[in-house]
Amino acid sequence: MLDAVVVGAGPNGLAAAVTLARAGLSVRVHERADHIGGGASTGELTLPGFRHDICSAVHPLAFESRFFREFGLARRVEFVVPEASYAHPLDGPHAAIAYRDLDRTAQTLGRDGDAYRRLMRPLVDRHSDVADFTGHPLLRLPRHPFAAAWFAARAAEQGSALWNARFAEDAAPALITGVAAHTILPLPSLAAAGAGLALATYGHALGWPIPVGGSQSIVDAMADDLRAHGGEIVLESEITSLADLPPARATILDVVPSAFLRIGGGALPSSYRAALERFRYGGAVAKVDFALSGPVPWRDPAVAQAGTVHVGGTRAEVAASENHISRGGLPERPYVLVSQPSSFDDSRAPAGRHVLWAYTHVPAGSTADRAEAVIAQIERFAPGFRDLIIATNSRSAVEVAAENPNYPGGDIAAGSPALWQLLKRPVVSSEPWRTPLPGVYLCSASTSPGPGVHGLAGWHAARSALRHTFGTSISPDLSPR
Repeated sequence: MLDAVVVGAGPNGLAAAVTLARAGLSVRVHERADHIGGGASTGELTLPGFRHDICSAVHPLAFESRFFREFGLARRVEFVVPEASYAHPLDGPHAAIAYRDLDRTAQTLGRDGDAYRRLMRPLVDRHSDVADFTGHPLLRLPRHPFAAAWFAARAAEQGSALWNARFAEDAAPALITGVAAHTILPLPSLAAAGAGLALATYGHALGWPIPVGGSQSIVDAMADDLRAHGGEIVLESEITSLADLPPARATILDVVPSAFLRIGGGALPSSYRAALERFRYGGAVAKVDFALSGPVPWRDPAVAQAGTVHVGGTRAEVAASENHISRGGLPERPYVLVSQPSSFDDSRAPAGRHVLWAYTHVPAGSTADRAEAVIAQIERFAPGFRDLIIATNSRSAVEVAAENPNYPGGDIAAGSPALWQLLKRPVVSSEPWRTPLPGVYLCSASTSPGPGVHGLAGWHAARSALRHTFGTSISPDLSPR
């Protein structure tokens, strides 16, 4: 009998498997696809030699996640950390740029520079405490109450009608809204503000790293460690029922609640089943990948220093776009997340050529092809962009969902990150990874602490299994050796 079996070889499933294998347990991972990584995989989506990240491309939590810190990810994978974490083009000659240096950023924000610095400085100075606070269930008392208090006060401001009170111009509010809009939530809202401030904090503290070779490098490092400690990965092995799995003392499922309802069948208690049925999925993405003959010709050349670009105009424009989507519509001028990793990693494209990664938000289950809307919005801030396009791969939200079952309806967050659902992810519990079935645990992004490539849900689930199934509270050493 195996000690543990894991379903799903995405970042969370692999984090759980690595943690259990490092504890000396026998571990097997089952993955339905023919490759590992899930949303953190990399492949040739347009033309040979052009390597595109399937979902995640830039990794704000690569240096901040406690799991990745203990795993020593920065020592296992080569990262490039751009001088500017993200940029936000505006109509006119200049863009807002979020440099890793907070003071440098403030100096570029005109009359709002000091206000932006005062907003962010207490969080940036406590960035590790912010990462700890946001990396655990919200029901847990924070280990760093002062950092939590600073964070909560700022999220309350930026998540309310007061969000413009401290600002006089467009650039600083646009910077904040660009990161808050990652959540696919109405704006302003408390949960979106919290996520945006956390991401901005990491951008000004340690930067937003880009893995050389693509996101696949991260999951490959985890898989290599798993195999080095006796674990195995079985590809093209879809699990539709717990009965499909080999006997094991612990089962860790990197699946969304709707999938667990199918896999668990009638074994789940009615109250827990009802709680999972109440779990709600959020807005979706349509993804567009480009092969380009040259770099994006941003009107403000400083934008090219940033690993991520938030395209969408002013705070008011981005909010209007996102709120239109929350009502089920498709905006003419959408908010678009853009990254050109080949500007920092020449392994991604043939010499002189580039890859461009982009997605925009759409209602869940949308079949719309948003390639033209994305191209037009980028062209607005980078005249001549259209002429550089060699090839395009465009996927609707329905196609994104078909590719990865952990993205229901195209929801890459695996569940709405609204505040009430961060408190119950997927149930109200101090250990939401533990299910009522003996030895069965959940570890997808539908569990705390939620979406992002951080491995924390898998790490938390594995530690819960070590405590409750294997009777040890000792966390294994995960460091490279």
